[in-house]
Amino acid sequence: MIVVDHYDVVVVGAGHAGCEAALAAARMGKKTLLATLSMDNIALMPCNPSVGGPAKGHLVREIDALGGQMGIAADEACIQMRMLNTGKGYAVQALRAQADKPLYHTIMKEVVENTENLDVKQLMIDELLVRGGAVEGIVAETGEVFEAPCVILATGTYLRGRILYGEVAYMAGPNGQRSAMKLTDSLVKAGLTLMRFKTGTPARVDRRTIDFSRTEPQYGDEAVRNFSFISPITERQQVPCYLTYTNPRTHQIIRDNLDRSCMFNGTIEGVGPRYCPSIEAKIVRFADKSRHQLFLEPEGLRTNEIYVQGMSSSLPAEIQVAFMQTIPGLEHCKMMRAGYAIEYDCLDPLQLTASLEHKAIKGLFSCGQANGTSGYEEAAAQGLMAGINAALKLDHRPPFILGRSDAYIGVLIDDLVTKGTTEPYRMMTSRAEYRLLLRQDNADLRLTQKGRNVGLVKDDRYTAFTKKRDEIERALFALSKKNLAPSEENQQKIMAMGSVPLKSSINMMELLRRPEITYEKLQQAFDLEPLSPVAAEEVDVEVKYKGYIDKQKQEVMRAMKLENRLLPDDIDYSALHELSSEAAEKLEKQRPLSIGQASRISGVSPADISVLMVYLESRRRKGEEA
Repeated sequence: MIVVDHYDVVVVGAGHAGCEAALAAARMGKKTLLATLSMDNIALMPCNPSVGGPAKGHLVREIDALGGQMGIAADEACIQMRMLNTGKGYAVQALRAQADKPLYHTIMKEVVENTENLDVKQLMIDELLVRGGAVEGIVAETGEVFEAPCVILATGTYLRGRILYGEVAYMAGPNGQRSAMKLTDSLVKAGLTLMRFKTGTPARVDRRTIDFSRTEPQYGDEAVRNFSFISPITERQQVPCYLTYTNPRTHQIIRDNLDRSCMFNGTIEGVGPRYCPSIEAKIVRFADKSRHQLFLEPEGLRTNEIYVQGMSSSLPAEIQVAFMQTIPGLEHCKMMRAGYAIEYDCLDPLQLTASLEHKAIKGLFSCGQANGTSGYEEAAAQGLMAGINAALKLDHRPPFILGRSDAYIGVLIDDLVTKGTTEPYRMMTSRAEYRLLLRQDNADLRLTQKGRNVGLVKDDRYTAFTKKRDEIERALFALSKKNLAPSEENQQKIMAMGSVPLKSSINMMELLRRPEITYEKLQQAFDLEPLSPVAAEEVDVEVKYKGYIDKQKQEVMRAMKLENRLLPDDIDYSALHELSSEAAEKLEKQRPLSIGQASRISGVSPADISVLMVYLESRRRKGEEA
């Protein structure tokens, strides 16, 4: 072995987590190495060709608000954009983009290759160097050593990755890329606890062999929307996706061949994702359903590959073709890539602190699917936070930790490091108890100042943010100060907006709370300050939902009392005999930072929390007496 170079931060893996981690560390001034199995794998989208969706779109907006790259790249690579859940409240509305896969990869590759302080190298990493409970660098299969006081694992599904479908099984990462075979042993030797998970992907079929007339087109929104708060895109070429359905013939073929599915014949060891089941699992689990919907999604503008969303499978290739050819529009389809399952090693996230640093190995961070999550967006969010915290650690600054009331990113990481996961974790709006505060539209208002404080948000983004924030604040102040009398002129204007006349004088903010009234209508009728569309929308939401927002803020204040009750580092839980044995064991293992975090640990009851509160009060009194 020979020491080739010394870095501040080494990132192992250049998927969505690795790219965000490396960019964050480099942009915060740290000499960073991004090591990838293949230069052609950078920001690879090995599964679905989309970014965003419920909760996931919120994550992308939050990544962007903090100064990350995913939203900007997704906007540029987008070939269709839709706002989902528009018939529901603002809290669950979310953007979803169909991305041109090859273009997304190209965009991100160009960004990381041209970022100051960042080197990108094609390397297979075989060993993690650890000494005295601290990381010292990594060793490549070539014998080259790259020293670093911080290493970020972003290994995705490549740790002992194994591809399976039918009778086919071989060691590989996604899309048949190389699998990292030796790094697992090094991690175990260093004391890390690993799990074995599984995920999968559907077949890709040739566009030229699909009869789209037998499917239902699904178009993007006419209004041009973007993930990034600073995206300049105002026009976009959009292509449709197509909806079709399985049927009883499809289901019968699958049932007749379940014994040949890796997920049902015992071949697969890993635990699969609950919320993204294979087509075999759907047929078995929902045996009463006569059909399941499928979306045919283009993988790009310059490829004929069509992704069959909803049909992940590990059945033999010929069976996949057979059941797909029973589906309307796919009767004569030709399969370009077979669907497959992939199982892989990942870390038990309970080993990590809220900064994503390993509890026992200083300087070792982990993010993305390496932490047991699924999804590009979850990976990128963790990568961004790991990169930020590695840079802060090197500067001897406190870690950057987002709470559950700050961001979906905070919910994601808190769930992982507090509750752990027994299956690939997926972010959903239902996991966020304060989701009305954590809307996608206000992600920049919640987080951009925080990103500025840690040093990641640059001047151009911050200037755009402050302009929008000031617009909103001026508009809300003006509305609160202006009253309308029920004069004939005012009544005519209000009725012209489709609203009922006034019975008495009313504050303009109260008027805006009416469902049919918008800021834009008020601005035109009463000569208010014109606002940008995004600022006007934010004003509408803040005013119309004020009562509910205030109620959630009160809930946050109550919860923060528990979050602010910090638990001492030296507490011996085994000595607190009033705790249940299960609670003492889990508290000792996970070492929560606060009463609030302790309360979310499975197996810790309200009675156990009361014991901890009494202990803290007793300790406080002893401190005062001393």
